[in-house]
Amino acid sequence: VIDATSLGWGTRVKGFIACFAIGCLCSLLGSCLLWVPKKGLTLFAVFYTLGNIASIGSTLFLMGPVKQLKRMFEPTRLIATVVMLLCLVLTLCSAFWWHKKALVLLFCILQFFALAWYSISFIPFAR
Repeated sequence: VIDATSLGWGTRVKGFIACFAIGCLCSLLGSCLLWVPKKGLTLFAVFYTLGNIASIGSTLFLMGPVKQLKRMFEPTRLIATVVMLLCLVLTLCSAFWWHKKALVLLFCILQFFALAWYSISFIPFAR
């Protein structure tokens, strides 16, 4: 871990916490924007997805980008990674192009479970 980046351990932990907090804030903001008339669903999908991306990105500070990408696509978590990334893309597609409210909500729920499944894959014997 120490050789993965030139940042010190304290700086990496602060970066992780800041990025994770921004991800949680974006997800919370997206949930609040859900109730905005007309554009609320699109704003919800965008902020919720950005929040999940920031939460995933926060781990880049701990491991480094190359090691994180290698670990994401290991055989033990390949399915979890693909499902998670697919849910992120489908959420945005259903909000911007298909304009289906039910699909946006469904894919956001699936996004939550896919991210949880992906996160659990890093804990030995958790799945």
